[in-house]
Parts: sequence; C-alpha cells; structure tokens
Amino acid sequence: MLKHKGFPSRLPGTDFQFTIRRDNKDGATPLTKRERYADRRPMDRRADAGFMWALVQHFGEEPFERGNLDAGRLSWLFGREVVPAEDPFDPASYEALLRIDIRRVQGTFPNAFAEEFIE
Repeated sequence: MLKHKGFPSRLPGTDFQFTIRRDNKDGATPLTKRERYADRRPMDRRADAGFMWALVQHFGEEPFERGNLDAGRLSWLFGREVVPAEDPFDPASYEALLRIDIRRVQGTFPNAFAEEFIE
C-alpha cells in the first residue's frame, strides 16, 4: 500500500481521518458511492470540504493511486468529484487509480483551489 507522504492524516481539530496507518489484512475496503443528503451535519460537510481541498492541493488533475487514503472519506466523493482513472476499475484495491473531476469540484467545492483551507 502506497503511503502518500505530506498528505494530512485528518481534519485539524477533529477526529475525521483522511488516511489509514496500515493496510487491512482482508484487503482494501471497497469504494462505494455514498449519497450526500442536504441535511448532513455541518461537521461532516466540513470534513468533505477539507478532504477535497487536500486532494486538489496534493494531486491536482493527475491520476493518483488510492494507497492509504481512507475508504470511508473517499466514498463520500467517489463517483462525483473523485472518479476512476482506469478501466477496468477495482474498487477494492489499494493500487486502484483515481482522478479528480475538476469541473465537478469547482461547482461543489469552490474553496478547494484556495492556498489555505477555507471552510
């Protein structure tokens, strides 16, 4: 499992994790598209925005390996702002390639392109 050096491990001041420390013995947790409803808690929305900001700052438009990125946090963005970068795509692989859909991010998380994280 690739560890993304320099990627924040969590949202500062919270327990919302962005990365995992070690791979799962049973294999990677599969990525699934989770529905983001309008009534989600503000802290959950802030965690999504912080994670998206970190992804944009760290990877930009280039394809990236899933590696040690948290499957739960990725699943909130998967299928919309974060999409597969390979075909066939294995959602249960640490080596799976992903990419950021910049147009979608600009509409959903406009602050993701700021120099520093803005809520």
